[in-house]
Amino acid sequence: MSAYVKVASLGELEEDTPKRVEIDGVPVSLVHTEGEVFAINDICSHANVSLSEGEVEDCAIECWLHGSSFDLRTGKPSGLPATRPVPVYPVKIEGDGPDAAVYVSVTQES
Repeated sequence: MSAYVKVASLGELEEDTPKRVEIDGVPVSLVHTEGEVFAINDICSHANVSLSEGEVEDCAIECWLHGSSFDLRTGKPSGLPATRPVPVYPVKIEGDGPDAAVYVSVTQES
């Protein structure tokens, strides 16, 4: 069973601006874009740097160091030099408006 953890309120997430949070020791980049909130592992699979320092465009986050881009929905890289995906995590929103609670689960289901 997945354990969801409250990580932010919707109002804390600026559109198209990644926010780094840590959940049980796992670095996560939260991104509010295209009307949805995504949670993706914050470490680039190519260069071991923080993805939350990169740019968001077209439902993808770009690594600031070498320019690899990762799909926020799947974690798959859409540009070299990265060839391995990064984990994505399920997100739940409870409530309405800017005070809505954002929950993320980094627990792997078996």
